[in-house]
Amino acid sequence: MGALLTGCNEGGDADPSSAQAQSAPRATEVEALTVTAQDIPITNELAGRTSAYQSSEVRPQVGGVIQSRDFTEGSVVEEGQVLYHIDPRTYQADVDSAKASLERAQATLHTSQLQAKRYKTLVARKMVSQQDYDDAIATVGEDTADVTSAKAALKSAQINLDYTTVKAAISGRIGKSSVTKGALVTASQDTALATIQQLDPIYVDVTQSANDILRIKRELASNGKAASAPDMAMVELIFDDGSRYEHQGKLQFTDVSVDQSTGMVTLRALFPNPDELLLPGMFVKARLVESVARNAILVPQKAISRDSDGKATALVINDENKVERRELVTGQAIDHQWIVLQGLKTGDRVITSGLQKIQEGAPVTVAEDETTGSNGGNESPAA
Repeated sequence: MGALLTGCNEGGDADPSSAQAQSAPRATEVEALTVTAQDIPITNELAGRTSAYQSSEVRPQVGGVIQSRDFTEGSVVEEGQVLYHIDPRTYQADVDSAKASLERAQATLHTSQLQAKRYKTLVARKMVSQQDYDDAIATVGEDTADVTSAKAALKSAQINLDYTTVKAAISGRIGKSSVTKGALVTASQDTALATIQQLDPIYVDVTQSANDILRIKRELASNGKAASAPDMAMVELIFDDGSRYEHQGKLQFTDVSVDQSTGMVTLRALFPNPDELLLPGMFVKARLVESVARNAILVPQKAISRDSDGKATALVINDENKVERRELVTGQAIDHQWIVLQGLKTGDRVITSGLQKIQEGAPVTVAEDETTGSNGGNESPAA
């Protein structure tokens, strides 16, 4: 009996904690990302073209024969620099004639003034009639007007003479000349002699759908996003080969009207262009920050799934190192991440791998995910 009891006792004295350990589910190792709430820029990528900051078409303001071209095509010219000389001889003759007319008018005025002065003394002595004196005063007025007219004619002739020296209206790079020495040009002709363009800085004009702008404004109101101030919104350029332009630009303005034929709105950005890498008419892509999502969180897309109702969900590790399912409100997709507007907070650990091996309530061990998931430098168009 003692042996039997002993045998039974040995079989029934198993360690309770050991039994529980054998029956408890084994913890699954997963990767998790600790998220942080932050202000996340919302970017949009739009197609656009470059245009000169200033452009001046050089046209003659008087007619004549080109005597010389005084610049190198493709060079940088300064405001006021001489570009062409037009034969000035006809205009110089007009100036000389106007000077002579002015001198004649001034001499006539001087004579009439002397006569009026004499008549003033004589009329007081009643040696001439009042009518003669009045006529003398009137003649002085007419001669004064003739002098004024002659001065204006001389000034006009001098302006036309000055126009025979064609100067640059702005500083910039000048293109090819459409005329050579000996060409006959006319005042305000349709064909420009050359074109000067200021390339530093340079404009980039892009267009955006009016519907997109309306959607963005609604999102700003409903999701706690802050709009970028027009003079603070930064823009970057992307070339066709995918490379980025080294200088950032600033959004200058958004057009106040919609193009009725296209339904698009024009936006203009200004970029530094010290090396003149950007030329007018180039096709580029502009990436601009349209708004900022306040206190939002970035989560890798692989960590978020959709339930049968289409709601976004993620698996989170709670304080007991067990899996917990969270419903989320997501916003824009950025790169391979979602902006999470609701459902997560700073410090939450979101499972990013091993999702197929676990279920809600299961214990897990954590290997920290190296993915940053909270980088605000986004490179994706708006969703």
